[in-house]
Amino acid sequence: MSSLQIGPHSVQPPVVLAPMAGITNAPFRTLCREFSGGKGLFVSEMITTRALVERNEKTMQLIHFDASEKPRSIQLYGVDPDTVGKAVRMIAEEDLADHIDLNFGCPVPKVTRKGGGSALPYKRNLLRSILREAVGNAGSLPVTIKMRKGIDDDHMTYLDAGRIAVEEGVTAVALHGRTAAQHYGGTADWDAIARLKEHVGAVSDIPVLGNGDIWSADDALRMMRETGCDGVVVGRGCLGRPWLFGDLVAAFEGREEDYARPTMKEVAEVMVRHATLLGEWLGDEARGVIDFRKHVAWYTKGFAVGSEMRRKLAVSSSLAELADHLAELDLDQPWPAGADGPRGRTSGRNKVVLPDGWLDDPYDCAGVGADAELDTSGG
Repeated sequence: MSSLQIGPHSVQPPVVLAPMAGITNAPFRTLCREFSGGKGLFVSEMITTRALVERNEKTMQLIHFDASEKPRSIQLYGVDPDTVGKAVRMIAEEDLADHIDLNFGCPVPKVTRKGGGSALPYKRNLLRSILREAVGNAGSLPVTIKMRKGIDDDHMTYLDAGRIAVEEGVTAVALHGRTAAQHYGGTADWDAIARLKEHVGAVSDIPVLGNGDIWSADDALRMMRETGCDGVVVGRGCLGRPWLFGDLVAAFEGREEDYARPTMKEVAEVMVRHATLLGEWLGDEARGVIDFRKHVAWYTKGFAVGSEMRRKLAVSSSLAELADHLAELDLDQPWPAGADGPRGRTSGRNKVVLPDGWLDDPYDCAGVGADAELDTSGG
């Protein structure tokens, strides 16, 4: 089986769960890890460095890892080098995680309008300063980055960002093959992943990971074969399908015949377990079931459920109510043929919301204010 080296951590198979706001919390990571047999790397949802440094209550809950999570992987978002450095040093000194990933890929307006996420790599010197502070304060912890191709087709940043990451001692780089303007629309550009691998490989042997349009285990194998990347980062493809990580392990071990094709009954059991874990994590069953509502459409995609039953499932307020509604379904339904394709957000945007004058000079850091450092986490 192929392996991925992230600092001292050997990741087998070379598969990483992408951080997703409101999704990749401890309960969802637990499910994915159980299906994979503990193989792979499972990253927390995005944590804001300012909120972490200020020990925001919600943030401190988000960075909680189960004792079985090894290595513990945390993703940070920040735009101020000093605050990023403090957050990384806090993680290292207090043993809060074993691996730190930095978010330079988020395309949502509330992040890019402040110069963060996928907007930030355009400012080359600011990117360098953040990476230098992160790596310099991480001690023995590996620091990686996740980014997009650029802001739009006229403002590509990924090759420069990859070079800067190598120069500043980053351990691995991951590329989502879309621009911020594409958001989650269109098709991911896997050729860009291949170009980044070639570009980085010319000066360093650090791993390059690919992200975008991995809807099945076969897609992951194809991406690695076509791009030469060292590993894959899986995001929307696992929404409502935590067993995809079991498929990925099987694929990399040459056991395609072991791909999961759960019946409606098996899916229903996972749904109840997911909601249960959320309730335990939040300390309140009702809150857990309410938080689970967003997952209903993903889990039931392709099955004959019906709009009225989907609505009932999506407004359940207790585990008993959720289980009762699920029991009304035809639980003998086999895995539907149309359930393996795209899921989650697919919309695109034509214009990226940026700070005034952001594109005037790729080396000038002006325009990044204190308010760019969000005080809450999770996207």
